Amino acid sequence: METTNTATPAQEDKTVAIIAYITLIGFIVAIVMHGSNKTKLGAYHLRQALGLLIFAIGCSIGLMILAMIPFIGFIILIASPLLWIGILVLVIMGIINASGGLEKALPVIGGMSEKMLASAFA
Repeated sequence: METTNTATPAQEDKTVAIIAYITLIGFIVAIVMHGSNKTKLGAYHLRQALGLLIFAIGCSIGLMILAMIPFIGFIILIASPLLWIGILVLVIMGIINASGGLEKALPVIGGMSEKMLASAFA
């Protein structure tokens, strides 16, 4: 028997876009999938996810540095969960936009990601 691919191009676009937001491994898998079938939606969400990943790594490094300062370290210890909840909310928003096939920028970092990473994944 011959098997056929039942996924439409729109579904494949959404798959790459959704997987891009799910951990670093998911981002790498999405890059590989996008390499074999480049789409506008996939490229857009790869840029958004990369911007979010860079933002999260930058926040992590910044929090580690600030945590070494005596009084500020205590404040960081208390406030940092709010930052990580915010990043989780951005990930969820990205997944919702990707599953809807929307090219909608993420709040706070989306516009900056598009400017800085405009030529990435083209």
